[in-house]
Amino acid sequence: MKKSINLPPVPAVLLAIISVQCGAAIAKTLFPALGAAGTASMRIGISALILLLAYRPKFSKITREQWKIVIPYGLSLGAMNLVFYLAIERINIGLAVTLEFIGPLLVAIIGSKRLIDYCWVLLAATGIILIAPWSNTHIDSLGVLFALLAGALWAAYIILGGKISKIMNDGDAVTTGMLFAALLILPFGFYENGLINLTPRLFGLGVALALLSSAIPFTLEMKALGQLPPRTFSILMSLEPAAASICAFIFLQEKLNLYEILAVICVVIASAGSTLTAKR
Repeated sequence: MKKSINLPPVPAVLLAIISVQCGAAIAKTLFPALGAAGTASMRIGISALILLLAYRPKFSKITREQWKIVIPYGLSLGAMNLVFYLAIERINIGLAVTLEFIGPLLVAIIGSKRLIDYCWVLLAATGIILIAPWSNTHIDSLGVLFALLAGALWAAYIILGGKISKIMNDGDAVTTGMLFAALLILPFGFYENGLINLTPRLFGLGVALALLSSAIPFTLEMKALGQLPPRTFSILMSLEPAAASICAFIFLQEKLNLYEILAVICVVIASAGSTLTAKR
């Protein structure tokens, strides 16, 4: 009898992070042909089909209470991905992920009155200040705004995901949410005319994008979450901005200046620190 590969949880999370960021790099190479909206549409659409085949949820059994949460959950997921792709179309992936991480960071410490948590907020704010386009720099202001908006949508996605996970099966929730994400994004893809340029080669890259950005990391993270304490998992996920910067440099030759590197470090430390000192 064949034995399944038993990947330890920490390497599984790190591999998931690398997979997501490699997916982002592939996505950016598709922008010239498909546009940001077309690329996002293809990724979410193919991911939804993969999840449908994998989980085959019974929509008739979803209750009214579940619909009320899973629909906005899916819409926030779709909007988050679309806006993030609009951000990395204009600014470096490493910077976009760094700015986007502000959303989850605020969710982690919101409502706290402890001094240490305000320190983490201050450190993250320092990171934003370091890369803010205060003068005529190479950083696109609209790209920065899109990344921050993606962070706000990520925060909403986390809150809604926490609620839906308590009343609905994980596989059904993610699949149903991804379908609504696809319904939201697809019109933008057609409006931008990116999907009209689809070829077999680009479709193949889209499948790779869906696997790297959704199917593979989702599987690895679910495996790790079953073995790691949530705090340890969150600390590992705090490495995402740094991983994004490294992958963007390797695959896209996107370089960060000293201030931008310091900004990434500030946000990574703030995210990991808030996880370590969190009461819950």
